[in-house]
Amino acid sequence: MGERYTLVCDEPEELKRKVIELAAAVRRAKHLVIYTGAGISTAASIPDYRGPNGVWTLLQKGRSLRATDLSEAEPTLTHMGIACLHKHSLVQHVVSQNCDGLHLRSGLPRAAISELHGNMYIEVCTSCTPNREYVRVFDVTERTALHRHHTGRLCHKCGAQLRDTIVHFGEKGTLREPLNWEAATEAASKADVILCLGSSLKVLKKYPRLWCMSKPPSRRPKLYIVNLQWTPKDDMAALKLHGKCDDVMRLLLEELGLEIPCYDRTKDPIFSLAIPLSPDEEGSHSRRPVAPPWSLEEMQMQEQQREPASQLSLSHSGGWFGRGCAKGSKRKKSKLTL
Repeated sequence: MGERYTLVCDEPEELKRKVIELAAAVRRAKHLVIYTGAGISTAASIPDYRGPNGVWTLLQKGRSLRATDLSEAEPTLTHMGIACLHKHSLVQHVVSQNCDGLHLRSGLPRAAISELHGNMYIEVCTSCTPNREYVRVFDVTERTALHRHHTGRLCHKCGAQLRDTIVHFGEKGTLREPLNWEAATEAASKADVILCLGSSLKVLKKYPRLWCMSKPPSRRPKLYIVNLQWTPKDDMAALKLHGKCDDVMRLLLEELGLEIPCYDRTKDPIFSLAIPLSPDEEGSHSRRPVAPPWSLEEMQMQEQQREPASQLSLSHSGGWFGRGCAKGSKRKKSKLTL
């Protein structure tokens, strides 16, 4: 069992050979869908969950976690590469388990993303029909947790309480957006190739509609997996690439003759999508906002004056990050059929 958690790295020449094979599959694909997990955000200093230093791994070992300021995270090379592939019509849809909002901030169109577990920058009013959405420039989940989703702010139109969009482990996602299950299901049904990047697939495997299991094996999409560890779908994969997501994406786009754009904060969609807080809401959170491009220098000066982040156990803090694995507790298995 321990071998499943061992990191395996392909030798450079072997990885290059596999990427050439992957590039050929991308070129041939008529409907390519990408599934992403926490592994694509580790380069943005956001820990994954099941890696050697992952959130659940450390909590299960009884170790505390260092506070992570997610507002400082920026889309990684992999995020920008995926957006580039979509721009060139090589990827039709992206299904993500991540709540960090980095796909949205990479410039990937919202219609092309299904954020199955929510987005930390989005809160919604479910009393309005259709639901009224509020995109913010800060993590809205400070006061929320498992089965407790109210953010403490009110809808500007009807006055009802706003809720976050996070789907915690054991919960069933019911919001239409940003989960976008309808588009995810449609994309999976049309897919002839699925590329899994940085996901252990231990949760995604429990969503039957994503794997076309009702189709005969010969008609199911070809599966390509990029992960340093074992996944439960490895035996079904046409190809398994043992490499870091950024390394694979860099080689892939080079093979395809595409240039990966650098993240440009002046073009980050979050600033144009964000709805400002009303004056009486200014004190409703203490989370640091994403620094707008015109104040980066000022924010850097403030950072130099800040004290180093102290350690805290996320099992006693609010918010989505690190939730789902209570240290030393036993839980009944939850069905995640959607």
